[in-house]
Amino acid sequence: MNAHDSGGALLTATGLHKTYGSTPALSGADFAIRPGELVAVMGPSGSGKSTLLHCLAGIVAPDAGTVFYRGHELSAMSDAERSALRRGEFGFVFQFGQLVPELTCTENVALPLRLAGVGRKAAEVRAREWLERLEVDDVRHHRPGQVSGGQGQRVAIARALVGTPRVVFADEPTGALDSLNGERVMELLTQAARETRAAVVLVTHESRVAAYSDREVIVRDGQARDVAGLAGAA
Repeated sequence: MNAHDSGGALLTATGLHKTYGSTPALSGADFAIRPGELVAVMGPSGSGKSTLLHCLAGIVAPDAGTVFYRGHELSAMSDAERSALRRGEFGFVFQFGQLVPELTCTENVALPLRLAGVGRKAAEVRAREWLERLEVDDVRHHRPGQVSGGQGQRVAIARALVGTPRVVFADEPTGALDSLNGERVMELLTQAARETRAAVVLVTHESRVAAYSDREVIVRDGQARDVAGLAGAA
């Protein structure tokens, strides 16, 4: 896919290059995603798919190339502006959840709202709503070490979506789960994203997970190839 031809896209990347030491991770990768679209980024281990996600989210700066979000170039933003973007407009789900172990599940889900200045009571009410939506309200008082892997990932998804982000970045969200829990996590993530119209960038190496997406982008040798084409997803 050519990101220049991605009319209506919410987030685009063009010609991304990133090298770690002498090892190239990205070698001219392009990407685009529309509002409400779920795109699976696939590829073998070491292909650059997680690096692509990190560049798209403004976590890692590419050595060359551009990333635009809603018409604004991420590299032109200050560190504070990019941090605010990740708190307010972006949501994140990682392979192992990365929940704060000292906080309860409710407090974990409420954390993005608290960081955005929402009062504790209001933030925890919204957190409870999302825990119910993700079918884990029964563990709201538990800490992450007291819940199963599948429950923890549902809590992580609730945390990612509680602030109604425009883009959710999910990096191998089912990688640490058995197939049954993985399927349920993907069903809930997909349903919640559809309802909130969030775009989802889903990094995975599993075909059964990619099957939930609207289209697939294959990353190989640092380059991204759109399987279906953005126009085919319209």
